Order: sequence, then C-alpha cells, then structure tokens
Amino acid sequence: MKIHFIGIGGIGISGLAQYMDHKGNTVSGSDIADNRIVKQLRSKGIAITIPHDASAITDQDLVVHSAIIKPTNVEVVAAQEKGIEVLPRREALLRILQDKEVYAVAGAHGKSTTSAILAAIMEGSAIIGAESKAFGSNVRYDDTNERLIFEADESDGSFLNSNPYCAIVTNAEPEHMEYYEYDYERFYDAYRRFIASAAIRVINAEDEFLGTIEGDAIRLYPSRDISEVEYVLHDGEPHTRFRLKELGTFDVWGFGEHIALDAALAILAAAETMPVETVRERILGYRGIKKRFDIIESANGCVLIDDYGHHPTEIAATMASARTYARMLGLETVTAVWQPHKYSRTIDNLEAFSHCFEGVDRLIILPVWAAGEEPRIIDFEGVFAAYSPLLADRVKRRGCGLEVLKEDTMVQQLESGLIIGFGAGDITYQLRGEK
Repeated sequence: MKIHFIGIGGIGISGLAQYMDHKGNTVSGSDIADNRIVKQLRSKGIAITIPHDASAITDQDLVVHSAIIKPTNVEVVAAQEKGIEVLPRREALLRILQDKEVYAVAGAHGKSTTSAILAAIMEGSAIIGAESKAFGSNVRYDDTNERLIFEADESDGSFLNSNPYCAIVTNAEPEHMEYYEYDYERFYDAYRRFIASAAIRVINAEDEFLGTIEGDAIRLYPSRDISEVEYVLHDGEPHTRFRLKELGTFDVWGFGEHIALDAALAILAAAETMPVETVRERILGYRGIKKRFDIIESANGCVLIDDYGHHPTEIAATMASARTYARMLGLETVTAVWQPHKYSRTIDNLEAFSHCFEGVDRLIILPVWAAGEEPRIIDFEGVFAAYSPLLADRVKRRGCGLEVLKEDTMVQQLESGLIIGFGAGDITYQLRGEK
C-alpha cells in the first residue's frame, strides 16, 4: 500500500510509519516543522512534506493522521476530495495490529520503560513511545514471528484498538481527563475493556483501581512481591537490583522503586512463555530509553540528565532517583529545570506539582509548553515559593552545564552537581544544544 502519515514528526505516528515502511509499504508523511524525528525518517528514504500541503496527497491508498489533526487540515481535505480513505491513528491501529500477537503495555506512568524492558527480554517487533537505547529507535522490526510489543496509549482511547494478546497495566491514575470529558467512570471503563480484551493480563494490583479488577490475571503486589531493592553503579551507570517473588534476583538499568515495578511487570509477562533464567539474562540488555533519566553527559563533577516526566507522580519518582544518584556520585547539589506541559495539565495538577520537587536545591521554571492550548495565567512564583524558583525563558547547553536565559540575558550558570530537566516539550532540544 501507499500510506501517508500526517503528523509524522510525533513519536506515536512516526512509530507506525516506520513499522509500515519496514513491512514493505510505500510511506510518506508531513508535519508542521522539521525536527529530529523527521530528519531520521528522511534518512530512511521516507518522503516528508514540511509544512502540511495539499500537494503531498497524490495517489495514496490510505491517509493516517495524529489525534491533534483537525478535519479542516489541508491534506485531510485533499484526501477526501480524491476519495482516499482517511483514518485517525486510533482507528488505523485496528488494521495495523489485527493479525499480531500484541503485548500491549498501558498506564499513566511507566509504560515506555516497561515496553522497552519487555522488548529487551522478548523477541519480536516493537513499537514504543520512546527511543530504546538498546536498538537506537522507537521501532524494531522482526519478521520471524508475529509478536509485537506495543506501547498502548490511553490518552485518546486508542489502547482499546490495540488488539492485546497480553495486556500489561502499570497503573491507572487519571490522566488526559480532557479526552474523557472529566468523566471518571468513562475513564476507568476504558481500562476495564482494555484488560478484558486480552487473553493474558498482567497488572499492578496495588493500584487503587486495578486492585478492583476481577477475573484471571497475573497480579503484582509490589510491596510484598518486590524485595531486597538496592541501587548499584556499573561503570558509573545506575542499576536497580531486586528480588521478585520466588523467581530470584534481577538487575535492571535505572534507579528507583518505580524501575523495579516496571521491570517486574515485564518479567512476569515474559516468564509466561520463557524460562526465567533466559529472562534474567536478557533483561541485562536493557540500556534505558531516551528522555527517561537519560544521562546526556557526565564530567568534572557535573551530570546533565534529560527526563520526559511531565506529571507530578513521574517527577516525584524521578527526583528520588536523582537524589540517590547524586549522593552515590558524591555530587553536592541537585538542580531541576522544569518546562510545564500544557496549561490544562499544569492547572489540574498544580497542588501535586507544588510538592513533587522535594529535595531539590534549585528549581528553574520555563514557560509552559502550550501544545496548542490557549495561554492561561499561573502564579508560579507564589505556588512554588517554598523552592524560591527562578522563572526563565530558556536554557542553553554549555558543555556539561547550562546557561539560564531571560530575555536573552544569562541570569544563572549551572556547571556543577546533578542537573535534570523535566518536560515533554522542546526542553529536550535545549538541554542537548539542538535549539
């Protein structure tokens, strides 16, 4: 088929585009601007139009678009005028995944990590929402079997179309409630339907909602099933070691009880069809994922880390890991640079955000990454007064450290200690010196 993907520069759409390209389809795409993902896809020979343009629609068989694309998009209109089928990503999943043995990982937090760990353990294709350092991409293609490890997205309900053979759920904390019109019963019912649709179910049974799920399931009770947790350094890299039930001890890249939990769910899913010793060996192949406690540079008493965390639960867990890592490396300070993601998410969770940076020595807050939302007033200085926050416009990479800029003037220079950036916007490019 000839398939055109609108919004191909996003991590979710790009994953499907790469997968369908690997399968031998002719793939093209478009987006509003160039980014690193677009450049990578072009290097693979995929034709991409920047910005959206009706001329990109020629003789394709199918047009797939991301959730944020509106019906008035010029390429959507052009495709409809030509009689080409147009599907949102969530509906396209039904066709792409319908004949696969899908290990679908869902949850508000930890699904990318769990998916990447599972991909390190199990053979098969993988489409995840972050770049696995083990295979240098968010997609791995394997045509030797029908297994597909898939990060299933609840934000637009598309996880219901992921055709799960095995459903793995890390947690069901309410998130993306604007999609569910702030109807909690609708939100939780979506999770019920997702879990019920799978032949094998692996769930974190200590999650308040998941603990109510009835029927057959492999249940993880982290407080009693995960024990002897310790943090170790291998060549300066963070690892968590833990004992899981009666299965013995496992060692996984990353720091934190949340890493042990994610790894435990992946182990339990894999151990259904694989020898435990093979699982124990292969999990060592996990090397972390880009933008998840991603160590960009470490030199001369300074460590710079990029993290995708944009919800208070995620930030709090990662902050605990950052403090532990800094202590083990003998670093004296921890600085957090936060780019809030969406006005709606920030305001809905403002109270929790005001507590999640516990233990930070310096907090720098960048402008909200609006993601298309209308600006709203937030009193960051008042809400975060306990941290004496510095409000800045952007940061600029300087070796292992950062320059903090306001109105193009450097107001602070960070060049020592552990520096960690949080956010799902363009902060990752600022930290990496790519913007």
